[in-house]
Amino acid sequence: MSMSLRAERGNLLTVKDLNLEFKTSRGVLKALSGISFEVRRGEVFGIVGETGCGKTVTGLSVLRLLPRSAKITNGLISFDGKNLLDMPASEMEQVRGGKIAMIFQDPSSSLNPVFTVGSQIMRVIRLHTDLNKKQAEERASETLTAVGLPDVRRIMNSYPHQLSGGQQQRVMIAMALSCRPQLLVADEPTTALDVTIQAQILKLLRDLQKQFDISVILITHNLGVVAQTCDRLAVLYAGRVAEIGSAQDIFNNPQHPYTRGLMNAIPKPGSRGKKMAAIPGTVPSNPGMVKGCPFADRCEFVFERCTQEAPSLFDVSDGHQSACFLVTSAG
Repeated sequence: MSMSLRAERGNLLTVKDLNLEFKTSRGVLKALSGISFEVRRGEVFGIVGETGCGKTVTGLSVLRLLPRSAKITNGLISFDGKNLLDMPASEMEQVRGGKIAMIFQDPSSSLNPVFTVGSQIMRVIRLHTDLNKKQAEERASETLTAVGLPDVRRIMNSYPHQLSGGQQQRVMIAMALSCRPQLLVADEPTTALDVTIQAQILKLLRDLQKQFDISVILITHNLGVVAQTCDRLAVLYAGRVAEIGSAQDIFNNPQHPYTRGLMNAIPKPGSRGKKMAAIPGTVPSNPGMVKGCPFADRCEFVFERCTQEAPSLFDVSDGHQSACFLVTSAG
């Protein structure tokens, strides 16, 4: 990597005050309420939370891959200095897959079963670059090699069903990296894999992130994955940022009760046979309609202000913030 590239740091992606709602048969569902975060150049940024917290829809918003029923009502998504929300559809199509790529949860449903792996990767390359067919084939082969797949020629000529789950996920990563994107959005990339393969894929993602000097958004419910992979993270709850900061700060000094609950639910050595900790209750079905803090009815530290007013993000330390009134009372 050149010295100039190393020196050119800062924020690659800025999401500011993102609000999103869905039109449903039961009315409007407010899914995201004021989501804000930055992804720096060359870092792995985690988005964490349980099902229904808004993780995946946040990632899809960045790529403008939302369903018709979804509408962004306010906010800014700035990528490399350009607002993606104002970008014409034709220009966004070039950004999506070219400069920003996504890895989905289930590779078996993301890969086309009637085309070979090689033809699918080459199609993506030719769509987003000026490479000819021979050059695209060479790029596909190089990228499949980079993700650790053996016998690349066989893989290129294989159909998705002829590969294992781990191989399919590596193919998806290779496809995402084939156009040399600046940002990779990985949505639960190891959920469908067994534990051994999960560890291999996570190590691979981290190694490739360093090798290609790309930024990664890792969306997951698994804090163990975050601990071994991410530089910084945002903990989402009910479509809001509950806590944000470096992985070290949040793991060593969690400030939001929801974050602490997630930490306590991680199995620990010597806990076999003991009852696992759990957060009581469930995520609100329509969090945008909740008055006060959306975590109030599940929180053991709740007091009157929590039920009347939604907390903003308060500074814990430099770069570490928590949306909890306990932070201000402790200060």
